[in-house]
Amino acid sequence: MDDHRLLLFVRYPQPGHTKTRLISVLGAEGAAQLQREMAEYLLGRLRDSRWQMHVHFTGAVQSQMQDWLGKDLIYCRQANGDLGARLWHAFQQEFSAGAHRIVAIGADCPSLNAQHVCQAFQQLESKDMGLGPARDGGYYLIGLRWGNHRCQPLFQGIDWSTSRVLQQTQAKAQQLKLSLFQLETLSDIDRPQDLAIWRQIRAMSQR
Repeated sequence: MDDHRLLLFVRYPQPGHTKTRLISVLGAEGAAQLQREMAEYLLGRLRDSRWQMHVHFTGAVQSQMQDWLGKDLIYCRQANGDLGARLWHAFQQEFSAGAHRIVAIGADCPSLNAQHVCQAFQQLESKDMGLGPARDGGYYLIGLRWGNHRCQPLFQGIDWSTSRVLQQTQAKAQQLKLSLFQLETLSDIDRPQDLAIWRQIRAMSQR
């Protein structure tokens, strides 16, 4: 659908600059390879003609991203600032380009599938926003529908990369009187204890 956007937020897998919390157990090269594998796996699951997928990237130039993920995708460089500033800029950019329903995800949740994205877009027909809670206290997905120009506070004053992200975002949604839906809780792969989940998913996909 022309007015449905799926935004994949991803960092180019440069050793030493990605998955830094896993460098202690995987090394810089191993952490970057994990980032590469998970992004490719997730992208393969979510390429779908029912929505436009735009890759919002950092850590590289566009030609590097195209060489990595292909030239058939639309690429947008992330804005400066913390994750909240980058998310808000991306939502504004996509709404201005004609999107009415936007779902943003990261590359850290390999359990995410097309059904989750479909459910999010369906819920955004009647709800203002949606969240996909992560077990670490953050979220793996956030969705907004067109017309919610008062949503910027959702991305401000958040303690990013902590267990308080989801709770703080839920509280801001309530303050803004936004109708909210939530998807099932899934696991991000960010910490050493999360690696077993990725190994299991990868092993199942290779059968």
